[in-house]
Amino acid sequence: MFDVFSAATREPYLATRELGPPGIFLMIDSLQTGGSERQFAAVSRSLDGERFRVELGCIQAKGIFLDGLTVSAFPLGGSLYGFHSWKTRLQLGRHLRARGISIAHAFDFYSNLTLLPAAKLAGIPVVIGSQRQLGDLLTPLQARAQLLMFHGCDAIVCNSNAAAKRLIEDGIGEKRIRVIRNGLPAEAFAAATPALPKREGWLRVGMIARMNSAAKNHSAFLRAAARVQSGVAQVEFVLIGDGPLRAALQEEAASLGLEDRVQFLGDRRDVSALLASLDVTVLPSASESLSNAILESMAAGVPVVASDVGGNPELLGDRRGILSPVGDDKRLAESLLRLLRDRDLRRQMAQHCRFFAEENFTIERIRTSYEYLYAELLARKGLEIKSLG
Repeated sequence: MFDVFSAATREPYLATRELGPPGIFLMIDSLQTGGSERQFAAVSRSLDGERFRVELGCIQAKGIFLDGLTVSAFPLGGSLYGFHSWKTRLQLGRHLRARGISIAHAFDFYSNLTLLPAAKLAGIPVVIGSQRQLGDLLTPLQARAQLLMFHGCDAIVCNSNAAAKRLIEDGIGEKRIRVIRNGLPAEAFAAATPALPKREGWLRVGMIARMNSAAKNHSAFLRAAARVQSGVAQVEFVLIGDGPLRAALQEEAASLGLEDRVQFLGDRRDVSALLASLDVTVLPSASESLSNAILESMAAGVPVVASDVGGNPELLGDRRGILSPVGDDKRLAESLLRLLRDRDLRRQMAQHCRFFAEENFTIERIRTSYEYLYAELLARKGLEIKSLG
């Protein structure tokens, strides 16, 4: 039924041997601003070129993380399920075969539904999916479609224990799930010159998140900010990120009397410099697997207040930050006030979270985890690579 490729393309992987190291094809929806996109770019650059031949693909060829990367685009024509999308999957499968790809690794929901069936139909030896969010924001149809794709994978990579737990509850075998958390490049840990000038006697609280989903809960941040400004005289707030919700959020800030206290900075690439300008960061999301915004704050030594959801407790437990109940603006404001009023507490949390990030979330550590996973799965299929040591 699915034998859409010629017998010639089903020959053993001679192309892999001729081209040298095993070919890995990593795919994502787009390279726009976002945590998954940032991780995709960082991981693809970090993999050892002597052991793996890395090729990249996307569905939408757009976004700031395209810079410096060679990425092949496979547009779906506006629908995951339409005729054009299946034609694209067949073209993608032929591309994988022609390039001698041994590992096809989808990095997000849209590439899970695009690359995974294409790779299975093409007979690619190793097929890997990813769960980089909790799954609770998907529609029932999307969730069912993704689970169907996952059942055909050799492995599914989750970036948090919380995401892995959800998959197990949904019937995915635990042995096929691997938790590989997000990694940060060296520059995330380096000292940076503040992008915003410090104001004598003032404290600054920031939120870093795209303004494209109500689940990020920017409104909760603004409502908490309104409470905080009445308790701390010299405090200002910044929102870093952009998206279709920005205009409504600016109106909400004005309605809360925050016009002179809140800056909307839009999309920025100088995250390290912005973090160097902040005293506290906030992430009040209603859904989160493993937040890059939290990790980047920790690496920069900036204390974090975040919602007690998903993978956030995996990052902020044990004196590394403050967790607040989802949707409770009063508790969120109280947590912020506690930090803003206690310089020693901020300093202690900064030290603990930075040490934790350095020990666990460098891109080198995460790269090693991916390379060992790839080597293990290739070995199961009788394919070898240069020793990982």
